[in-house]
Amino acid sequence: MRNPVLEIHDLAKTFRLHVQGGIEIPVFDGIDLALHPGECLALVGASGAGKSTLMRSIYANYHANGGRILVQHRGTVVDMVGAEPRTILDIRRRTMGYVSQFLRVVPRVATEEIVAEPLRMTGVEAAAATDRARALLARLAIPERLWSLAPATFSGGEQQRVNIARGFIAGYPILLLDEPTASLDAANRRIVIELILEAKARGTAVIGIFHDREVRDAIADRLFDLKPGELAA
Repeated sequence: MRNPVLEIHDLAKTFRLHVQGGIEIPVFDGIDLALHPGECLALVGASGAGKSTLMRSIYANYHANGGRILVQHRGTVVDMVGAEPRTILDIRRRTMGYVSQFLRVVPRVATEEIVAEPLRMTGVEAAAATDRARALLARLAIPERLWSLAPATFSGGEQQRVNIARGFIAGYPILLLDEPTASLDAANRRIVIELILEAKARGTAVIGIFHDREVRDAIADRLFDLKPGELAA
């Protein structure tokens, strides 16, 4: 098996509620895991177990209280826990994509531009990036008449499909997926499953939250069980 592209060692996260006397709420402690190229790891566990918190910690949206998150990035190993902001931004640009449940709508920016942006940020020429964006939008059943419009008024399912297209366009080595099919019908769920399987076949390492059992069974190679406030198994 090839070397891991993501390794987590003894990771801990606690939230401090400053408006409630500084009370501390432990989310998880002692998490260890490794993710390899072409592998899909599904996070499972009850609501409140810390699945989304772990994803956001890997992406450095949350700062971990302890441990290491080691990412293979352009021939080096970077610890996301202590990395400089500019290094984290470069990892997000070239190595690690994140598809959240909800699209962060950018006012007055066309849908095709929102989707194409991650590819342009890697140096791909604008016309080629737009062509790729349009192909993904078409595959995800976003009508062509909507491509030039900002997605603020789109339905929840349409916005989620735009978010998926944006997350998959750049071919990241690591892809974080937070409920990517939550608002989708059966036909579009199948398309997303196909996109994930194709990404895995190219060597993308996927870690995600998939409450839809059909989706999880189709794509996951392993499950990682999180229990609220406990050491991860």
